[in-house]
Amino acid sequence: MSDEIAENGTANGDVPEIELIIKASTIDGRRKGACLFCQEYFMDLYLLAELKTISLKVTTVDMQKPPPDFRTNFEATHPPILIDNGLAILENEKIERHIMKSVPGGHNLFVQDKEVASLIENLYSKLKLVLVRKDEQKSAALRAHLGRIDALLERRATRFLTGDTMCCFDCELMPRLQHIRVAGKYFVDFEIPTSFRALWRYMYHMYQLDAFTQSCPADQDIINHYKLQQALKMKKHEELETPTFTTSIPIDVNDVSGAE
Repeated sequence: MSDEIAENGTANGDVPEIELIIKASTIDGRRKGACLFCQEYFMDLYLLAELKTISLKVTTVDMQKPPPDFRTNFEATHPPILIDNGLAILENEKIERHIMKSVPGGHNLFVQDKEVASLIENLYSKLKLVLVRKDEQKSAALRAHLGRIDALLERRATRFLTGDTMCCFDCELMPRLQHIRVAGKYFVDFEIPTSFRALWRYMYHMYQLDAFTQSCPADQDIINHYKLQQALKMKKHEELETPTFTTSIPIDVNDVSGAE
């Protein structure tokens, strides 16, 4: 149907194969696109494939030129789309519920933590306000929100949001942090303060994980995602750039590794 970009786990009779269809790059139509929900579910399923409870196949679809078989099967539906044993799950909430209740091992990713859930739920809307309004007041609100996440991580002194193993909240938060980092810097010169040491320590740990690096879109795709929203066009040289991935940490990691 389209380009298969990742396969994790052994495709044999012992574990079910799950296919995740995600949006392709809006630049080349082949590599991973900058869809937050696509990356979130990619990470969830990648973690399960690492535990060998499933075999994961990830397929990209160019939504600017979707292939005929995709249009036939899914009409105007946009990815992410999860396919489990021939059953297609099309809506984000239903995909999340299916991973939690029906995918082997999935229930272990979904922990109950009201503090974390409420803290991260409105973060992305603050980034979108920053990109639309481009004023310091909106940037300050985003910075303050990140500061509250930093304070929680500092207080809990754990590697991830709810403990020392990853959960669904990490798969939700980290793609959004990457968009804040890349798009915020490009469009409005927004940077996550280096004083948020616990947050940077958290991002450092996430950057070490295959679940994040294998699912992460290129910087150029994140930037183009927001250019399209603002009806801006990419310059030709940007389309031809070799994809880059910002994963550097601007502080001394040796000073922030106390939670290991």
